[in-house]
Amino acid sequence: MSLEQITQNLSTRVASGSGLDATVKFDFGADGIVFVDGKNNTVSNEDAEADCTITITMANFLALASGDLDPTTAFMMGKLKVKGNMGIAMKLQSLIG
Repeated sequence: MSLEQITQNLSTRVASGSGLDATVKFDFGADGIVFVDGKNNTVSNEDAEADCTITITMANFLALASGDLDPTTAFMMGKLKVKGNMGIAMKLQSLIG
């Protein structure tokens, strides 16, 4: 799955009302960025300041989205790093999965 496809999938989910009243940035390193603005229900590839930044490889993100990787396990193993508001990160399961 490409960055554009991930962006489009998240955009569809956020547009229907994510219930997320915050901004989240998924940082895939060299593969790019997906910025989710739950306040305005928009998704872009803008590298903007976010309430919560999740640093993860695209492969691990796709494994999370498909249910092949548990978020808690990913965090404990260092495959997923959270900067900012951890409470926001805990609310992302419905958006990703």
